[in-house]
Amino acid sequence: MQSILIQVLFSFLATAAFAIITNVPRKALFYCGIAGVVGWLLYWGCLQFGGTSALGSLLGSLGVAYASYVFSRFMKMPVTIFNIPGMVPLVPGGLAYQAVRNLVVGTYQQAVSAAVQAVMIAGAIALGLVLSEVFNHNIRNFKVKRETILKIRVKEKKKPKKKFPL
Repeated sequence: MQSILIQVLFSFLATAAFAIITNVPRKALFYCGIAGVVGWLLYWGCLQFGGTSALGSLLGSLGVAYASYVFSRFMKMPVTIFNIPGMVPLVPGGLAYQAVRNLVVGTYQQAVSAAVQAVMIAGAIALGLVLSEVFNHNIRNFKVKRETILKIRVKEKKKPKKKFPL
């Protein structure tokens, strides 16, 4: 239990600190931190249930993107204000460092393994963002089309019906 609390705390702090560095408005800092926590908890949960780190990163990025979408609607701010800092806990920086370190030291097999893993995780993060944006875009289009159809139907009901003489 203590481990999860520490993980939540540090994912929140890392996200909020990155948000401060990138000049996110003060009123959005808390929500940026929550977006990072959502992503990290999904990532951590996936790993706890036996998933790979690439799958965890995909789920985490989907969670961050969804939380960012909700917070952007609530705060009336762009999604990227919450998206970019929210991804910070998921970035495979340590793995990329290990890949370069192993390359310099001369352990090429470990370097390639770490580099491939880092690329897979980065690709999963990007895929999660793209899938979320496509999903959100389709939902918005569906709502607009539904509202348009409902308006047309209401107008048709209000029009008097023409009677044609026989």
